[in-house]
Amino acid sequence: MNKEKRKFSTNDKRDRTQTSKDPYISDQAMKEPSVCTSCNALYRNKRWSLDPQAAENLETKGEAIWVTCPACKKIAESYPEGVVTLRGEYLWQHEEEIFNMLKNEEATAMAKNPLERIMSMSREEDTLIIETTEEKLAEHLGRALHKAHHGDLQVSHDSDHRVCRVTWERQM
Repeated sequence: MNKEKRKFSTNDKRDRTQTSKDPYISDQAMKEPSVCTSCNALYRNKRWSLDPQAAENLETKGEAIWVTCPACKKIAESYPEGVVTLRGEYLWQHEEEIFNMLKNEEATAMAKNPLERIMSMSREEDTLIIETTEEKLAEHLGRALHKAHHGDLQVSHDSDHRVCRVTWERQM
């Protein structure tokens, strides 16, 4: 019995649509080893990582190529790919606990991918707005908050998949 194997591109499989391309990540590989001038993230083996010891060793030896990582460029140019909006009385009654949880989730995400960062957290009246460098981080923060504190969660992506908008609200 000879079964024919079919290969699917990401566009054909399970109705997946192609997501947008990140304008801050070049198609061409960067020179290695590179170190970000702002955050000391290390680029080697075609991956960004946080390895302060290795970055320091490269700097000491004079082997580092100094660049600005995509996350630092997004932060400098105010280019968020994720926007998380938090509302409700519950948020402000549990403000410290929620802020700590969000910072811990960011640290966990950064350990896996140092390009996933919270760009800014700002309060506008009774709303907290968080901007992130990656869509996935915004969605992850919203889902983690919903899992821990319940409330109403809405996640939406722009038609061209450039920005993920997450809204969480809980009154009491």
